[in-house]
Amino acid sequence: MNRKTKALQSIDTIIIRVSDIQKSKRWYVDNLDLSPVYEDNNINLLVLDTGGQVSLTLWQTDEKIEVNKNTASYPIFRTENAASANEELKSKGINVSDVIDDGAVKYFTFFDPDGNVLEACQVHE
Repeated sequence: MNRKTKALQSIDTIIIRVSDIQKSKRWYVDNLDLSPVYEDNNINLLVLDTGGQVSLTLWQTDEKIEVNKNTASYPIFRTENAASANEELKSKGINVSDVIDDGAVKYFTFFDPDGNVLEACQVHE
């Protein structure tokens, strides 16, 4: 059987634009426990290991970052316990929403220093 190779195999990384790469690096490493795996200081780019197959890439821009929570694309982090994760982030001074339980999942949104939307999700088993 002759199999056709897919042009796109999987998602490699998600890019989040930030205004200050060093400030954002500290925030993501210190608050979310993500590990840097690649850094390019010439273009102000940092790749972070998320613990899964998809990395998170922070990339500094000189443009004004304008995030609309209702229309923004954003990464969703898996968590075993949404309530506990929510409290932990809140204790670090991070702007977090209340935990929502829609019957299938428990989730909440939170925001990085540039106001980029992030979400944590606990799937009901």
